[in-house]
Amino acid sequence: MSGLYEPLFRRVLFPLYESGLRRRKTLRHLDEYERNQWLDEDAIRHLQWQKLQRLLRHCWEHVPYYRQQWTKLGIAGPQDIRGLDDYARLPVLDKPAIRANFGQLIADDHRDGLLYKTTGGSTGEPLRFGYTRESYERRLAVMWRGYGWAGARLGERTLYLWGIAPGRQKPKERLYQAAFNRRMRSAFEMSEARMAEYADAIDRFRPQTIVSYVAPVVELSEWLLANKRKPWRPQRVLGAAEALHESQRDVIERAFGCPAYNTYGCREFMLIAAECEHRRGLHVTADHLCVELGESIGQGGDGPREVVVTDLHNYGMPLLRYANGDLASPGRGHCTCGRGLPLLASVDGRKLDALRTPDGRYVPGEYVVYAFLHATGIRRYQVVQKRLDAFEITLVRDRDFDASVVGLVSDELKKVVGDGVALDFRFADEIPPTPTGKHRVTVSELQ
Repeated sequence: MSGLYEPLFRRVLFPLYESGLRRRKTLRHLDEYERNQWLDEDAIRHLQWQKLQRLLRHCWEHVPYYRQQWTKLGIAGPQDIRGLDDYARLPVLDKPAIRANFGQLIADDHRDGLLYKTTGGSTGEPLRFGYTRESYERRLAVMWRGYGWAGARLGERTLYLWGIAPGRQKPKERLYQAAFNRRMRSAFEMSEARMAEYADAIDRFRPQTIVSYVAPVVELSEWLLANKRKPWRPQRVLGAAEALHESQRDVIERAFGCPAYNTYGCREFMLIAAECEHRRGLHVTADHLCVELGESIGQGGDGPREVVVTDLHNYGMPLLRYANGDLASPGRGHCTCGRGLPLLASVDGRKLDALRTPDGRYVPGEYVVYAFLHATGIRRYQVVQKRLDAFEITLVRDRDFDASVVGLVSDELKKVVGDGVALDFRFADEIPPTPTGKHRVTVSELQ
């Protein structure tokens, strides 16, 4: 039955849902991106620059923030930005600038109908941002294309070990996931005592693909190996939300007996880069985003570089040269797959330490990000674990801080960690970055 459902979903059900019921152009965009990826490097750069020129003209005409900023720099109009080199000299946009100029960053011709999301991000700075319906449809298309590089296909049996809050998946959501041939398991409820339950779920569902936050699937893999348990063998495991390091890849592949792939994205843009079947770097979605790597933070210019991203299709609230707080290293050469998209050698700055509870459960750093999603009035936060039964939570307050947010965050965290962990909230004027320049959300100092 599974073999029949996959082509039925791809050719009939998904087109009916996307194009008919939702009236979205996701499939049209997917066809476009599938063609683009086979262009050579020069053609992709040309395409990217054409898209960027259109976006720059739009920002000059409709986005007050950029018109004011560029005028201060002596730029008389978008014609003064003559190429990608000129563009790379424009100021970087960061989260404080977005929060301070939120209304000025919204295009005056897109104020109605704009969609919004909130992100805590791996840097611990909450941010609300807007995006258009078209940009969302394109992000979905880019995600499906990127997962397809590892062989994952629409409609195939896929198990997600994902950021689902305990008890929050409603019947309508479960029906939606079932239609996509997916099963969702909460990464936030994983514990040593429940590892067998997660392994049993994989054996029952028999997925072709597992998509998971990196830390939970590594923990599960270590448990499988330690207990000499042979699980159902999927065709691939896709790591998400954190960088997949080679030592972690090895653990996953030994446990599941299949290749593990690295993907890279963030909530502001969704998928930014992903590995193909050759796994010689992550292909950057340069026909959809403009991704720059800034100056090296290491001595001698050899360290990782700041990631700076522009969504070429978000005309509602354009984020031009946005620094998302991540670090990456550039790839070299070309992949033998033949795609003309540039490569990242690695994503270096997204280590979210997994916290632990006295009863043996693991709390992925991504859950801390989730707990702060709707916490307004906080400029930055960090959770440090020095003892098994206590978290030290440092908050940097913003101007609109309200003390009630402490209770909100506390309630969200206790849903996962329980009452056996003391939550010690404290305030600071600033949280210093790590030596590599990263603002870590969670820090585990346990042995």
